[in-house]
Parts: sequence; C-alpha cells; structure tokens
Amino acid sequence: MSSINKVLESKSVSEKRAAIISFRRAIANDRAFLLTLRKTSMNAHLKAAGIYIDDHSHMQRIDEFFSDSNIILYQNKTIGLLKLGLFSDKIHIRQFQLIPQYQGLGIGSRVLGLVKRKAQEKKLDITLNVLLNNPAKELYLRHDFVVIDSNELEFQMRWQWVG
Repeated sequence: MSSINKVLESKSVSEKRAAIISFRRAIANDRAFLLTLRKTSMNAHLKAAGIYIDDHSHMQRIDEFFSDSNIILYQNKTIGLLKLGLFSDKIHIRQFQLIPQYQGLGIGSRVLGLVKRKAQEKKLDITLNVLLNNPAKELYLRHDFVVIDSNELEFQMRWQWVG
C-alpha cells in the first residue's frame, strides 16, 4: 500500500483534505477489531442474503489473504479495512469495510479514489464482489464501476482503466 501512502503526500488542496485518510498494514493484534468490524458492517447484509455465519467463519474470512489487509485510519482513528489483491491484470478489492458510523461521510469515496489512482498508475482495472442487497453497490456505481456479472448472492463489478 506504499503507493497509496505516496498519494497522501500530494500537495493539492483536494488531496490534502483526503490526507485525513491513511493506511497501515494489519497485524495479528488487529484481529479482534476486524471481527467486530466485520460483524457490525456485514452481519445485516449477510443475513439479508440468507447467510448466517458464526465468529469462527468470520475469522476464517478475516484470516484469508490476511497479508493483503490494511487498516483504514481516519484522523488517526482505526475505522475500517481495505484488503486488496494485486494481480498482473487487475486490482481486486477483496474486502472493504467501514465502521457503520463512518459510512455515508465520504470516506468510502476517498478510499476508492485512492485505489483508482493506484490502478491508473499501474494501468490496471479494479474488480470487486458486493452482496446483492448491500447498499455499497451504489457507492461503486457512483465511482464508475459497472456490473459485469451476478449470481444468487452477489454482483461482480469492474472499474475499467482507460489509458
């Protein structure tokens, strides 16, 4: 995520406003926060999709690709998770979660803007999956992601880099 941190060092006014968002690599001590975050940000959406999972199942999802996990900080307060997979042909947003009280404040847009900037630098598309009933889909649509496929649980979405 050093590329994202470099974006934060920019000097423009709009990017200085975005500088209140920062990232740090997740460590093992973050697992309790990540469990609480996942439960508070995802349980209602999972339930609406007919998926009922326990803490053990949540922890399995947290631990999957844990080395790709970055804690989102807002004004130096831990508020979320961004888990990115970097591939030769795309960046895949594996997980993107914010504590509910920080949703709807423009933070998600700022984070997506930084991910899109990283994708542009690397000339890569961005992909993600979002549950059918998750209102985060609207955020992605506002950021020019398009639905490329779906199944009974989720939409597959893509933001296309244009050179």
